[in-house]
Parts: sequence; structure tokens; C-alpha cells
Amino acid sequence: MVVFDKPHALADLPMHYCPGCTHGIIHRLVAECLDELGIEGRTIGIAPVGCSVMAYNYFNCDMIEAAHGRAPAIATGVKRADPENHIVFTYQGDGDLASIGMAETVHAAARNENITVIFVNNAIYGMTGGQMAPTSLPGQVTQTSPYGRDTAHCGFPIKVCEMLSELDGPEYLERVAVNNVKNVKAAKKAIKKAFENQINNKGFSLIEVVSSCPTNWGMTPQKALEWVEEKMIPYYPLGVYKDRTAGIVKGDK
Repeated sequence: MVVFDKPHALADLPMHYCPGCTHGIIHRLVAECLDELGIEGRTIGIAPVGCSVMAYNYFNCDMIEAAHGRAPAIATGVKRADPENHIVFTYQGDGDLASIGMAETVHAAARNENITVIFVNNAIYGMTGGQMAPTSLPGQVTQTSPYGRDTAHCGFPIKVCEMLSELDGPEYLERVAVNNVKNVKAAKKAIKKAFENQINNKGFSLIEVVSSCPTNWGMTPQKALEWVEEKMIPYYPLGVYKDRTAGIVKGDK
């Protein structure tokens, strides 16, 4: 009995990610959803600068490389050029999406562009060497905050799902994690729903995936997963922050 097959949409190649990095899990979940929905042949992925810069090697669908932070703008153009035939997703880290690309993110959401955004939040700049990111936690030690993030000097982390949920535009916003089996299953369900929303022309969907970065956190892979559970998730609570079809907006009274 076959319990698991490698998704066809995932290329049969070794990945460049560090040991214990959860990008590989997220890649697999995206590929599984493309397979199950039968949309690999019409999907175009957008990968900007960051740890995912070489994602074009790992997916068997068409891929486009975007400048740092500009993936939502590129995705908007691709989708509007052929909205009936293309399924478009971006795959972005927190430094990319929540810093240099924040304007593109906010305005694509405000316009309710019919795209799917996969947002990987590991609270640090990964590819460039472990600098403090917009999502780094208060007190978190990074290469540019060696004594811990000082909120009096650097401000507070940006909570993307909470912020975007205040906009009228977005269709669906959910924060998930991939630090254990239960959360991985929930993450796949959310990612699949985000693609289904696009197929059904519902509009902008963003899935924020709370993730680990053992190398730049200076931890073992196991300790990094524990840190996700103990530190990241309490600060970035999991759940649906907006689902317009279901009438859910977190924080509504």
C-alpha cells in the first residue's frame, strides 16, 4: 500500500535549504494542492529575492523571478493578462513581503486581486545573513540586534494577517504553522482553500506560515521547532483572520 507519493508538481531535485528549514515542507504542501486541484499546467508561481529565490527549480509549473518585494505586482500583471486561464501564486518571505514589498502587498489586498499569496514568516532575514526582519520578535537576537530587538528603538513586529484584516478587500487570510503534524495538516487545508478561492474568482487570499530558521536562529532543528511553539505562535496566534465568504473577521464583536 502506497502511503505517500512525491507530488508531480514538485521537481525531483535536492533543495538548497539549510537542514531543518521548513521551506521544504511548505513547498510540498503547495505542490500537493496543485496536484489535487489539477492546476499544475495552468499555474504560474512568482518567487522574489530571499531564501525562495531559487524556487523556480523546485516546482514543475511555470515560474517567474521577481525583484525584491515585487511579487504581488508581477502576480497582478500576470493574472490580469489572462484571468480565465492562469492560476497565480506568490511565495514570499517576511523580509520580502513585510518590508520592501509591503506596499505591493497592501495594495494587492486592498484591490482584492484574484491571486494566492504564500507568506513564510520565520521572523528573520534568512538568505542575507540573519538580520532583524519586520517580524522579528521583541527581544529577539539577530545579526543586527545582538542585544535583542529593542521596541523603543526599532518599533514592534508587524502582524500581517491582523493588519490586512482591517482592509475591506481581502477574501481570505489565515495564519498557520508547520512545526508538527497537526499544524502541517491544517496548513495544507488552508493553502488548498486559498487556491480554490482563486479558481472560484473570489479574490485575494494570503496564507501566513509561521516557520523556523535554525541556522540564523542559532539553534538545532528540533530546538527551532520548539521555539516556534513557545515563542512564535503565542506572538502570532494561528487561525482565520478573515474569510469574507464565511463572514469571519477576527476581532469583530
